[in-house]
Amino acid sequence: MRTTGNIETGTRVKLKIYNGPVGFTFCAHHVDNIPGVMFRDVQEKGPFSSWSHSHLFADTLSGSTLTDKIAYTLPLQPFWPRFALRQVQQSLDRIFAHREFLLQQDIRLHSRCSTKPLRLLVTGASGVLGRELIPLLTTGGHSVWRLVRRKPDPNCQEIFWDPARGFLDPGQLPEIDGVIHLAGEYIGLSRWSKQKKERVIDSRVQGTRLLCRVISAMKKKPEVLLCASAVGYYGNSTEKEMSEESPPGSDFISEVCRLWEGATQQAVESGIRTVLLRLGVGLTPRGGALQTILRHSPLGFIRRFGPGTQYISWITTDDMISAMLHCLTCPELDGPVNIAAPEPVTNTEFIKLLARLTGRPLLFPVSGKLLELSYGQMASEILLSGCHVSTVKLQQSGYRFRHPTLETALRQLLGKNNLKPC
Repeated sequence: MRTTGNIETGTRVKLKIYNGPVGFTFCAHHVDNIPGVMFRDVQEKGPFSSWSHSHLFADTLSGSTLTDKIAYTLPLQPFWPRFALRQVQQSLDRIFAHREFLLQQDIRLHSRCSTKPLRLLVTGASGVLGRELIPLLTTGGHSVWRLVRRKPDPNCQEIFWDPARGFLDPGQLPEIDGVIHLAGEYIGLSRWSKQKKERVIDSRVQGTRLLCRVISAMKKKPEVLLCASAVGYYGNSTEKEMSEESPPGSDFISEVCRLWEGATQQAVESGIRTVLLRLGVGLTPRGGALQTILRHSPLGFIRRFGPGTQYISWITTDDMISAMLHCLTCPELDGPVNIAAPEPVTNTEFIKLLARLTGRPLLFPVSGKLLELSYGQMASEILLSGCHVSTVKLQQSGYRFRHPTLETALRQLLGKNNLKPC
């Protein structure tokens, strides 16, 4: 949820953790930081009676090692049955196996995207995607400044801006190598009012124009701008392999994406390499479509939407942020780039696989007409629409997917891949 610093002594981290539909807050305090050797975090508030996690680093002949040492006790632990204690330990084993897997993949990614340490400006840092992107950037040795609409935190390299009022003080900006622009009003999964649709467009167009105007006027311009967009650019289509050259659709989401991308024109004209990230449906347990399906399925049942033939051009957020780093460091990439997994699936295929992996029963489909009656245009354009995009451009530039198939992705995200920590 938030952190007050990096890993130095005194840093506090606050997390919201879910076990199924049940969530709890975990607050940790960093102590005993010895740079290059270790740091330790201890629980201040959370589900354990006590928790101590030591992160130990050591040089070896072939590189370095990271060792996690955990000591914990549970409330009323002597009264817990053995099977419950075993379940807690197995859950922790899965968590740390997942962490180890991600660390290995991150190291490989940073090796492939090797570059000088970059100075980066990021908008939308508090969103689901931004919260995952920034740790990836900083662990790769890059420095990140965040544009925020609230009072900046002086300890977190934050800079105030107000895109609705057209305010961004160029004098507050450091010299930067690149910009990653993710900010925009959440489209949401509720009925769209006229005012909501105006906010969705204005937040993207006004913010993008302001940002591009300011960075284009800098004495030393950033070399690259990554601007978020979406595969919704293509609208609802039954065609396969929609490429970056395919025309836009004619619905509201297509118009949003077209205007959003067009707002980068000043950056393009000023010579900044501009990559338009046409993002697929992001999958993560921390938010978005997957969390919505899992947490709001009635009585644990899973249901498909409407006919189920609509395509989902999905991508895990791990791959999404990895592809962003790739686009940032790949000078050959320019213009629109589809950021989605190479194997889109239909809504029916997605729901059937999710039900099988979670062990949840499938319920009869939700009627498309009922969805449109309840949610209006949002249902017809988000829940009942889709497109099948091509990722040839991204793959030909050298990007390697972490999760090329939906089954490998869902197994990783749901902890069903039987990983074991070393």
